[in-house]
Formats: sequence, C-alpha cells, structure tokens
Amino acid sequence: MLTFKSKSQDLVNIESGNLDNNIVVDVHQLNHYFGKGNLKKQVLFDINLQIGKGEIVLMTGPSGSGKTTLLTLSGGLRSPQEGSMRVLGVEMVGASKRKVIEVRRNIGYIFQAHNLLKSLTAQQNVQMAGQLHAEMSSKEIKERATEMLDAVGLSDRKSYYPDNLSGGQKQRVAIARALMSHPKLVLADEPTAALDSKSGREIVEIMQKLAKEQGTTILMVTHDHRILDVADRIVHLEDGCLAQNDVLTVSE
Repeated sequence: MLTFKSKSQDLVNIESGNLDNNIVVDVHQLNHYFGKGNLKKQVLFDINLQIGKGEIVLMTGPSGSGKTTLLTLSGGLRSPQEGSMRVLGVEMVGASKRKVIEVRRNIGYIFQAHNLLKSLTAQQNVQMAGQLHAEMSSKEIKERATEMLDAVGLSDRKSYYPDNLSGGQKQRVAIARALMSHPKLVLADEPTAALDSKSGREIVEIMQKLAKEQGTTILMVTHDHRILDVADRIVHLEDGCLAQNDVLTVSE
C-alpha cells in the first residue's frame, strides 16, 4: 500500500550563497505572473521547493494549477520574475542568456508530444541531442545514441522514421534523446498522457531505471495516478500554491 509522509523543506543548509552539490533545484519564495497592467495575473504564489540529486519527483494538480509553468521555469524555458530559483547551482532570476543556455545543456526535456523530426530516423533524432555538446565527437555521438536506443528497447527500430513507430515507441525515442547526454536533470510534462496504461507504465519504468543508473534527477508533471509509485516524492499544486510535498513510502 502506498502512503505519504510529509517532506521537510529544509533539506540542506545553504551558506554564503553556495548551493549544496546534492540539490539540483532550489526554489524560495517564487512568484510568477502572466500579462501586464490590468491584465496581469499571478499564477504561482510563494513556491518553496528543493529537489535533490537522483530524486524522482512527480508533480500533480488540477489543470491550471501552475504545474507546467513551474516545470518550464525549472528548465530555463521561461524567465522567473520574483523570488529565487537556483537550477544546477545557477540563479535563474536575472540570469544572462549565456548562463541560461549553459543550464539548458545539462537538462533533458520530455513532452507529451514527442516532438520528433519526421524527416529523421530514430537514430538521427537521438543524435541531435549530442550535437549540442561540442566536447562530443561524431563517433561518440553515434555510439551513445545507439546505446540509448538499445537501452529503451528499440535496437531494431533505429532506422525507422517517426511515422512508422507507435506512440509508445516514439516516446521511447524521446526518452533516449533526453538522456543521450547524461543530463543532470530531466523535466517531463505528462509523458504518458497519450499512451495506453501498459505503454505508459513501460515508459516511466524505463525513465526510472535509466535515471537511477545515471544519477539523474527527474521532475515529472502527471495526471496519471497509475504511475505514482515510481516517485520518491509527490508535490501537489493547487491554485498556484504548493499544497503537498510528501515522501512516498510503501507499507505492507
């Protein structure tokens, strides 16, 4: 049986502005707004959250509660406006474009829509992620892409184009692409939403296995209550506020 235990916000002490190496995402008093002037609306309210290295955190909540906004802020896809948000040790509030790009290069992204390029094979789609890293040679990129496709069970689909892959297979390619460069953080926005229960379960178990092997942190938005047991922790948003932050435990 799954049970939940309240998680303390104070995971580590931060001294002299230096972030503990075990904290990947560190958010304090984060507020966020959409629109300007009379149309300005607050969508996140005083968010305080820390996510540790290697942790798998699922973020739940009703539509419009701010889950995707918080996820995209964590990934440097939006600019945080008020409060503090440190991702991989970098303060994202007021960060320069160069700093944001540096952070993004250490993050893998998985979305509900797989976002594969139809003109490229599965192998080529995965290799694209390696091209963001100048330190990787063409040979290394190809070899690692092959290894990742093998790891997600697509060794016999490397030369297939997206139109010839099932929904579950496309999402496996997206996982391989996201983990291709061994990112420190993976952000996933409802990766199982368009999949049947069996395929969805397989997808999150692959993510869980590979992330644990690589020591990668995962923050995943989901409405799928069938996969909550893969989490180390569940955070729940309601009306832009962090309403629940619980460690998942299993009792007999």
